[in-house]
Amino acid sequence: MPVMDQTHVEFVELLATVQQASDDDLVAHWQALVDHTEAHFAQEDRWMLATGFAPGSCHLTQHAVVLKVLKEGLTLGQQGQLPPIRQMAHELTLWFPHHAQTMDAGLALHLKSVGYDPVTGALSQPEALPAQAIHGCGGACGDEQKQAA
Repeated sequence: MPVMDQTHVEFVELLATVQQASDDDLVAHWQALVDHTEAHFAQEDRWMLATGFAPGSCHLTQHAVVLKVLKEGLTLGQQGQLPPIRQMAHELTLWFPHHAQTMDAGLALHLKSVGYDPVTGALSQPEALPAQAIHGCGGACGDEQKQAA
C-alpha cells in the first residue's frame, strides 16, 4: 500500500536521523520521531477500526505501548537523560522491521481484501468486512488464523 509504505519510509528516515544526531540535537530529533509515530499509528489505528478490528486487538495495543514508551523516552531526554533515547532508537531498529513485515503486512492484506481506500476512507467491498471484530493481529497471528485452521 503506497500510503503505508511512504509512512514507513518516513519513520525509518527519522529513526536514522535520531541515531546519527549529536547530543545537542538528539531530543529535537526524538521529538520529531515521536510526533511522526503518533500520527503514523493513529492513521493505521483509524484504518483498523474502520475495517473491523477490535479496539483491544494486539496491533492496536502494540501501537499504544510503543508510543507510550517513546513518550517516556522524550520525557527522560527533556530531563537531560540521553542514553535511554539512544537505547530506544536501537531497539526500534530491531522491532520495526518485524512489525512492518508481520502486523502491517497483515493489515495491508486485510485492507485490500475489504476494498478499503486509505486515502479516501471509501470501502468498496463492505460485504467482505469480518462478521466479528478482529481480536488478533490482522493476518499475522491471533484469532483469525485459528478460525481459518
